[in-house]
Amino acid sequence: MDEHAKRPPQPTSSMQQFEVLVGEWDMVGTHPAIPSAVQGHSSFEWLVEGCLLLWRFEWQPGDIPSALSVIGHDDAVETCSMLYADERGVARIYQMSLEGGVWKMWRDSPGFSQRMTGTFGDDGATITCHGELSHDGSTWEPDLSVRYTRKA
Repeated sequence: MDEHAKRPPQPTSSMQQFEVLVGEWDMVGTHPAIPSAVQGHSSFEWLVEGCLLLWRFEWQPGDIPSALSVIGHDDAVETCSMLYADERGVARIYQMSLEGGVWKMWRDSPGFSQRMTGTFGDDGATITCHGELSHDGSTWEPDLSVRYTRKA
């Protein structure tokens, strides 16, 4: 048997910055198409320590879909990739980075691109994220914005 086949997956340096997300978070989301704020819960946990991160988010029933994502890294690039799937059957691939207290996620796709920028509060217990979408790749409009608050 190959010696490397016996070893579990090893952490990659580009995933270590996501450790700050691990845990439970309350969410409050706003979207231009929804008249009032929506409540939810989010959790981040390592599937494989330092290698693959599982992100679950569940919204109160309504207009924002609950979803599951897996965040990982290709050794050939610095950014990470996120595989997203939600309760509507939508599946997408996003790119993601987190450095200097700024969390970014984006997807460039003909007809429907998205981007999100999140900033951490000084105490690390809150993250304020603003989302945008574009149908033509150049004109951006508001999309889902979320405030995350770490559960005690």
